[in-house]
Amino acid sequence: MTTRSLAVVSSGLRDPSSTRMLADRLAAATAEALRERGDEAVVATVELRALGHDLVNNLVSGFPAGDLKAAVEAVTGADGLIAVTPVFQASYSGLFKTFFDVLDKDAIENTPTLLGATGGTPRHSLAIDFAMRPLFAYLRAAVEPTAVYAATEDWGSGELSGRIAQAGRELADTIAGRAPAAKPDPFDEPVPFESLLFKE
Repeated sequence: MTTRSLAVVSSGLRDPSSTRMLADRLAAATAEALRERGDEAVVATVELRALGHDLVNNLVSGFPAGDLKAAVEAVTGADGLIAVTPVFQASYSGLFKTFFDVLDKDAIENTPTLLGATGGTPRHSLAIDFAMRPLFAYLRAAVEPTAVYAATEDWGSGELSGRIAQAGRELADTIAGRAPAAKPDPFDEPVPFESLLFKE
C-alpha cells in the first residue's frame, strides 16, 4: 500500500461554510477512490479563514510564519491538491488569491489539482473556467478536467453527489499514476528582505 498526501485548501469565510463542506466531500471522494486502488490517503486541510492575519503579514514581510508556513509546506509537498473557494463578484475570493500569491510560482507545478467553488446561484458557475483555471494554468498545476460548482440549491441533489464522485475518481487516477511527491522545502533558500524592496 502506498501512502498519498492530499492537501485541501478551503477559503470559506463562515463556520460552518458550504465551501468547507464541499472541500470535505471532495477530499472524502478522492480518499475513497484511492483506497479502491490500494492506496492510503493522508489528508491535510488548510482553512484559510484562520490564516488571514498571517497572510497579510506575509505580504508585508515576504516570509510566511507559524501556521501559514505549515500550510504552505502541506500544499507544496502534497501528491494532490483540492482547492475550493466561494465565488464573489464572479471570481475567487481575495483570501483564496492571496494564499496562492504566497506560493512560489513553481511550487505546485505538475501537482494533480481538483478545483471546486460555491455560490448562491448557478449563474456564478463559470467562475471556475474564467477565473480559477487561468490562475492554476499560470501556476502550471495539472488541473483535472472535472471541476465541481455547488450553488445553494444543489446541496442534497444526486447530480452534485455524482459530480463529486467523478471528480474524486479523476484526481485519484492521476495521483495513483505518479510516484509519491518528493518536493524540496520551499523555504530552504529564503529570499532576502532587501530584494523585496522597490529600487530606483
